[in-house]
Amino acid sequence: MSFTEYVVEFILIVYLFSAIMFLIRIVRGPTIFDRIVAVDALSYDLTVFMALIAFYVNRPLVATPMMLIALWAYALDVCISRALRHRDMG
Repeated sequence: MSFTEYVVEFILIVYLFSAIMFLIRIVRGPTIFDRIVAVDALSYDLTVFMALIAFYVNRPLVATPMMLIALWAYALDVCISRALRHRDMG
């Protein structure tokens, strides 16, 4: 194995650990805002994780769904911020 493969494997382990931490924050988050930030961070974490897997297996098509996850995370932020803004106004 090359040095690059070792580095990618280490980074994958770090991202898996961070995903577990985000899941704990989603379940145990004291406020809704903590949970929203954790879901958002988990979405972007999964996007990078999928890109690393695509790089590791040398198949770019594996990374195609990562764009959908990134767009979903952005749409989630927009929808929740609008809902919270309208709730404060109304």
